[in-house]
Amino acid sequence: MSLKIKYIEEVKKKLQDKFQYKSLMQTPKIEKIVLNMTAGSEVSNSKAVKEVFNELEKIAGQKPFSTIARKSNASWRLREGMPMGAKVTLRGANMWNFFDKLVNITIPRTRDFRGLNPNSFDGRGNYSMGIKEHIIFPEIDFDKIRKIKGLDVIIVTSTKSNEEAKELLTLLGMPFKGKKEV
Repeated sequence: MSLKIKYIEEVKKKLQDKFQYKSLMQTPKIEKIVLNMTAGSEVSNSKAVKEVFNELEKIAGQKPFSTIARKSNASWRLREGMPMGAKVTLRGANMWNFFDKLVNITIPRTRDFRGLNPNSFDGRGNYSMGIKEHIIFPEIDFDKIRKIKGLDVIIVTSTKSNEEAKELLTLLGMPFKGKKEV
């Protein structure tokens, strides 16, 4: 069963029962997922920035847009306005496909994985996580990677509280560690 169908048929009803929503339309949902990747200390290398762009496109299944530097940084040889990475916002079917892949394939492939940090909510129901090695995604060919890079994943929900967002993500299969309250 796809994750979107599971959300519609099971998760919405469980959330409505737990939080006493008057209507199913009040139940929280995932609005978008934002992926961000930079070339790190290699930002002065244009080939490294193109690699980031191509690898993020493979991971997301959607063409990203280039992020540019707001400030100059002499230690990285970075000038204001230079491209330094890529960013993509997933919505709709691409979002559900990526979330399904993230929860069921990618996160379990992480080395020494013990669960996601349940305290990474921002206070308004959005969850952020960092992936240290982008090679855990099945689309990335390990043999063709020159350097391992990190990736930021931000899951934006329609809820305004961390408790509701955590329950939503838990019901959708996000493996949080422990039973700590948010």
